[in-house]
Amino acid sequence: MGGDMSVHWKSGNSLALLENGEAYFPRVFEAIAAARAEVLVETFIIFDDDVGRQLLDALVAAARRGARVDVTVDGYGTADLPPDYVDALVQAGVGLHVFDPRPRLLGMRTNIFRRMHRKLVVVDGEVAFVGGINYSADHLAAFGPGAKQDYAVEVRGPLVADIHRFMLNAIAPVRRRPWWADLRRRTVPPHREGEAAAMFVTRDNARHRNDIEKHYLAALRAARRQVLIANAYFFPGYRLLRELRAAAQRGVRVELVLQGEPDMPMARKASVLLYEYLLSAGVVIHEYCQRPLHGKVAVVDEHWATVGSSNLDPLSLSFNLEANVVVRDRGFNAVLGERLRALVRDHCRQVEPAPRPQHRLRRAVAGVLVYHVVRHFPQWAGWLPAHKPRLQSLGVAGAEGAGGAGATTAPDDAAQPGDVDERTPA
Repeated sequence: MGGDMSVHWKSGNSLALLENGEAYFPRVFEAIAAARAEVLVETFIIFDDDVGRQLLDALVAAARRGARVDVTVDGYGTADLPPDYVDALVQAGVGLHVFDPRPRLLGMRTNIFRRMHRKLVVVDGEVAFVGGINYSADHLAAFGPGAKQDYAVEVRGPLVADIHRFMLNAIAPVRRRPWWADLRRRTVPPHREGEAAAMFVTRDNARHRNDIEKHYLAALRAARRQVLIANAYFFPGYRLLRELRAAAQRGVRVELVLQGEPDMPMARKASVLLYEYLLSAGVVIHEYCQRPLHGKVAVVDEHWATVGSSNLDPLSLSFNLEANVVVRDRGFNAVLGERLRALVRDHCRQVEPAPRPQHRLRRAVAGVLVYHVVRHFPQWAGWLPAHKPRLQSLGVAGAEGAGGAGATTAPDDAAQPGDVDERTPA
């Protein structure tokens, strides 16, 4: 079961923190608009709103200029794109791939577990984007009180080659193209763009089941001065909770930024049950109260940071396909740390211990009970009827004809995103 941490640090990268849709969408759309040869997109959600339509326009324009465009969406998160949206992509020659499409049962989506939750973009093998931001208007402040607070990172340099290779492997089973098309692929040798060292870390349900969690654990064990984690859905396993407490007890200032105005109230109720266990060890908990928190970022001392799609909850740590960038760079750490501290200073309330001992005891007992239920949730879910998520294509980029229209499905034994076996874990 153990994850593997065999990925390697790549030095010579330039990293730019992108906060919320206001920073993220313009950079992604500009990169796609400048694409000469290839655009690869993976995302959990595309909505048919202003942001989704801007993405559609950018992808169609790139395909019509002759760039090879492939888009992978999750069958649960992107379940309701209208036919005209899909047709526009396919007719322009965009390869549209759906991860684990499933029919609804009594109007409800049934593909709840093992979602493709990554948010990745690579353009021309030169620039990549990794983070937690979907293509929907609720990542913009103009959306109103329900607008999400979130983060992504723009990457240039040698690490882009790792992300590029990963994304190509993910769609290889269904990316049917004439053999001579790949001869025209424009390859860009890795070259230095800055001074940051970084690695691309993923989790899946086979060889990399807990790689992201293991990187968090290693960083917590090495922490000497500060840990600052902002995470939307926080209900980690015992090992991570233990390391948070241990760091605080040895004098590290451990701070968590969690949801105070959640988009999913049940998620906050679960997190609250862990508060007393963490507060009693000296962990400081802030609740972000301006709008829903959707970020999945962390800073440890001056030398470690992460930005990505992985929450610290059972779905992200045990089921979903996730991707994070882990960074070792003082400059990037300083920027991310400053932005998180501004969030704490201006828009958070600090959680205090329960005022009376009986309240603390009640909260602690409830926390233990719920924690153990959720802790074993992945194992219990494994008893459900097993199925192997599949990747289905509604169009194939670069195929003969207008978009190569027509559905193709990867065979059950073909490599899936991340080149993994997606059967239900034991």
